[in-house]
Amino acid sequence: MIRFYIVLVLLIALVSIPAPAQESNKNTVKVIVKNEETKQAVVGATASVKDTEITATTDAYGRAELINIPDGAQTIEIFSAGYDTKELQVTFPFTDQSEKEIFIKLNNEVGEVVINTTRTGREIDDTPTRVEAIDEEEVDEKSSMRSSNVSMILNESTGIKVQQTSATSFTQSIRIQGLDGRYTQILKDGFPAFGGFSGSLSLLDIPPLDLKQVEIIKGASSTFYGAGAIAGVVNFISKEPEDRPVTSMIFNQTSALGTDFSIFNSRKFERFGYTFLGSVNYQKEYDVDDDDFTELPNTKSFNINPRLFFYPDDNTRLMIGNSTTYQNRQGGDVFVIRNQGDDFHRYFEKNNSLRNITTLQFDRDLEEGRRIVAKQSIAFFNREIEIPDYRFKGRQFNSYTDVSYFHPVKNHALIFGFNAVYDQFREDPNNTNLARRNETRTTAGGYVQDNFDITEKLSLEAGFRLDAVKDYGVFALPRVSLLYRFNDKLSSRASFGLGYKAPSIFTEEAETLLFQNVLPIGNTLKAERSQGGTFDVNYRNTIGEKFSYSVNQMFFYTEIDDPLVLLPNTNGTYSFTNAASPVKSSGFETNVRASYEIVKLFAGYTYTNAKAEYLTDNQFLPLTPKSKLNSAILFEKEEDFKVGFEAYYTSSQFLSNRLKTKPYWVLGIFGEKSFGKYSLFINAENITDTRQSRFGQVVFPPHQTPTFSEIYTHTEGRVFNGGIKIRL
Repeated sequence: MIRFYIVLVLLIALVSIPAPAQESNKNTVKVIVKNEETKQAVVGATASVKDTEITATTDAYGRAELINIPDGAQTIEIFSAGYDTKELQVTFPFTDQSEKEIFIKLNNEVGEVVINTTRTGREIDDTPTRVEAIDEEEVDEKSSMRSSNVSMILNESTGIKVQQTSATSFTQSIRIQGLDGRYTQILKDGFPAFGGFSGSLSLLDIPPLDLKQVEIIKGASSTFYGAGAIAGVVNFISKEPEDRPVTSMIFNQTSALGTDFSIFNSRKFERFGYTFLGSVNYQKEYDVDDDDFTELPNTKSFNINPRLFFYPDDNTRLMIGNSTTYQNRQGGDVFVIRNQGDDFHRYFEKNNSLRNITTLQFDRDLEEGRRIVAKQSIAFFNREIEIPDYRFKGRQFNSYTDVSYFHPVKNHALIFGFNAVYDQFREDPNNTNLARRNETRTTAGGYVQDNFDITEKLSLEAGFRLDAVKDYGVFALPRVSLLYRFNDKLSSRASFGLGYKAPSIFTEEAETLLFQNVLPIGNTLKAERSQGGTFDVNYRNTIGEKFSYSVNQMFFYTEIDDPLVLLPNTNGTYSFTNAASPVKSSGFETNVRASYEIVKLFAGYTYTNAKAEYLTDNQFLPLTPKSKLNSAILFEKEEDFKVGFEAYYTSSQFLSNRLKTKPYWVLGIFGEKSFGKYSLFINAENITDTRQSRFGQVVFPPHQTPTFSEIYTHTEGRVFNGGIKIRL
């Protein structure tokens, strides 16, 4: 037996010895294929010699080598799905053996996008993690419906619900797959500065005009960005300067008495570039059902966001940015807002906030495709909530540091990184007997990630993060994703990972109470821990030259152990505790897209079975519909017009008091007509006038000190809006 193994080893060694080079393979071309815009390697591109069978596929460095090329004039063709085909003319014999750098340009008509959230800079079809990308065209379409903030972009996405947390102030949070908003991490260009005390205003503080795309990862994503990404991650990606100057403006007026104006300007020079975003919004108090209480608060807000880009050389980029957002929101009794209050008309709800985020990012491309990225953000957030006889005011400071190193090795794309997060909240003295609800979170973590192209059909993305959180311990967070390409039409992905969330008073339940009588967290609670995964199958095809379609079927499951719940005490206060039984959310999403000439059709269905096992009897999570249907049909002629119709169905859901709501439909129509650099748009949102006050009482007496129902559907009813866009 030993002799057999010796012979076997010798045979393998002999087979492994490369044969002497033959005369026929003296003609060789080595290429490095890169994305023209990002300058990053394009993995999986095909290099071929035209009219021959000589081909090669680029590796993790973007490298490919063509050998045995016949003498004479030959055409080297570079192709990758979503890019323009590039051709290189070469005459052989060819003595230059150096690698040729070839840049290929994204073809926007194909719709391929580069993903930033997973840190690899790969095209979406080559990313093992399932990422949904809302492209610039769709962002632009939704900004016509609501140009002041990004809530419309997300609320009409499959599997996502924008949850209103105040009946009169219209504050909001994001729910993915039925889970509380605190489990979704919001990023802007990879910087997480939108959680905690500022969470319910985050969507309202991000104007959409400067967005290039929105990337959404559903399911456990803590391995990428740490705590808080149990349900998923939403990353808003900003536009960067281009060689030609760009100016965009949008003016919008609504029938609900809202006025918005935004401007975006950018320009890139040889070694310097900039972008500038500015927006202002005024919303007059709006009481659609004439009950004296606002459905939309009186709002005055503005945002200023300049970013400077420096390019010391072709391989280095430095970005410095600062975003300042101010909001003054006053809801409640319209008589009080109009300074006509009296002993009967006395209820109001004020939300004043100021957010400032300073960001710095340094990128350096090294030899052989290696890259180092360093990020630093510092965020300040001040907010004051006031109602009669009660005020909650505080300041939040957040610091985020991240340094990562990208190193491709053969078929591997390795990423090593470290980050540190410091988050502090300090409450101002309050007019109650409660102790101040101060909180401090200090987190240091390291992570490693490997994108491994095992074969041409199978790719693996494996990651591991180790976070140390002061007062709560160490968290090991593995995550793995697989992508299998059956052919160029059919593919499948599977992901699984762990997550965690440190305790905090800033939850949807506490926000709904305006934090009134909510006790401090203390230091006896445990961090919430999660495990979950997704599995999906994607198929796309074309029929003829004009009809194309795609179908995506995704299944999901998330389990949260030691969930943080807010319970009432006998003395009228509320305190947090860890429930003994988990929260479980499972279900599936079905998405269908089809297009034929100028017609595009989209339909998405979400089934969510979300339960809190610590509840007795009815365990369904409140405000979580089992079924949601999103559908839209669009007629569009590029640079001419677009007209669309949307229909959304939401099934019944349970409130916290276990009452069951009615299902409802919401319909909308929109249109836009372009005249060169100018376009006019009009939108009729919720034309059926679906609103909660039609289904039941929203405001409960007494009028002087009212209480409010939980919000599960629209409160503002039918709204028309229209305006003008200018692109220079």
